[in-house]
Amino acid sequence: MARIETPKRIRGTQDIFGDEQRRFARVLEAFEKVRRLYAFQRVDIPVFEDTQVFARSIGETTDVVSKEMYSFEDRGGDSVTLRPEFTAGICRAYLTEGWQQYAPLKLVTSGPVFRYERPQKGRYRQFHQIDAEVIGAAEPAADVELLAFADQLLHELGIADGVTLQLNTLGDAETRDAWRGALVAHFEKHRGELSEDSLVRLDKNPMRILDSKDPRDRPIADAAPDIDAYLSNEAGAFFEAVKKGLDAAGVKFERNARLVRGLDYYRHTAFEFVTDRLGAQGTVLAGGRYDGLIEALGGPHTPGVGWAAGVERLAMLLDEPAVDLSRLIAVVPDEPQMEAEAQKLARMLREKGWEVELGFRGAGNKRADSAKRKGIQAILFVRAEDNPQRRLHLTHLAGQETAAKLLLRVLGDLPEPYAEMSGDNE
Repeated sequence: MARIETPKRIRGTQDIFGDEQRRFARVLEAFEKVRRLYAFQRVDIPVFEDTQVFARSIGETTDVVSKEMYSFEDRGGDSVTLRPEFTAGICRAYLTEGWQQYAPLKLVTSGPVFRYERPQKGRYRQFHQIDAEVIGAAEPAADVELLAFADQLLHELGIADGVTLQLNTLGDAETRDAWRGALVAHFEKHRGELSEDSLVRLDKNPMRILDSKDPRDRPIADAAPDIDAYLSNEAGAFFEAVKKGLDAAGVKFERNARLVRGLDYYRHTAFEFVTDRLGAQGTVLAGGRYDGLIEALGGPHTPGVGWAAGVERLAMLLDEPAVDLSRLIAVVPDEPQMEAEAQKLARMLREKGWEVELGFRGAGNKRADSAKRKGIQAILFVRAEDNPQRRLHLTHLAGQETAAKLLLRVLGDLPEPYAEMSGDNE
């Protein structure tokens, strides 16, 4: 018989288990807790969309659309794409599902996203994001609330130290047009010195030259004019309101006048939370205001602002999460005929909020050894004794409380037939 080859995990994907999964889950638990504190609603959207949703929103000339998207033709001949991010899909849903009636909408979501990029530490072709959006609010207070949400999430995770909020303004349409013209004039003077990528950007998206990592571009980009000289009165007032709001909310930030978003529908606030705890300085959460995005998708003018963060990157910043064993107990039948009794006890304890490990095979001593290897500190043995009041025996390993205290807690959650137990410490 031919040997069947074991399947391989696809390069750039990951299987999340053990301590890594616990850190991953901790990020999602904290995200859920904080989104409730800020009264954001949860929304879930499809994993794949019509390709044009992303081509229009992200921009057909961007690297994400031209190089990184997983797009394919389905059996019906439609071009569909696995989502590379959440904002475009949420804005599509806002239009197609008639959510305008609920504006302003405060929404969060999370789940897998897909980009065909070179796998490296903390970067995968299928990875996971958390995402928060406010749609239909033009006020700077919406930007402040989203930034306060993000800041509180980092504090909830215990990773705020060493993470810095960098903040900038991209101005309004009048500001962007004036600044863009000044940037083009500046970079045209140095056309012969720019990298090949920046030459392409000069014709299509000159603002992106400002965040080029190519050493040939850095001196030219650093000498480029700042946006502040071109800010309209309205744009300046908006940025001041955001900064004052952050001060009032206790959110610390640094101005980064070189922080940009290249696409034309971005307006006003742009921000990144950055850290050097993952090696080279890296972004762990980023976002901005996108007042022209829904127009790009064919809808009416609708303001919006949002952010996204990679779950894997946030999880990498976490210490190994502590495992709470205070409500964990193993129920072990001494003999096979006590299996049903053990199942009954396990159900009773679970109904009272205990976390119960109930093995599937082996004699009582083997099941007890297995429980100990898993770090379980309390084992409730079910014994076939004549006296029904002595059918239970609790063994408590060295832990946070004495066997006597634990016995009292377990007794309080069991009915009269099990009102007495014997117990010991090991």
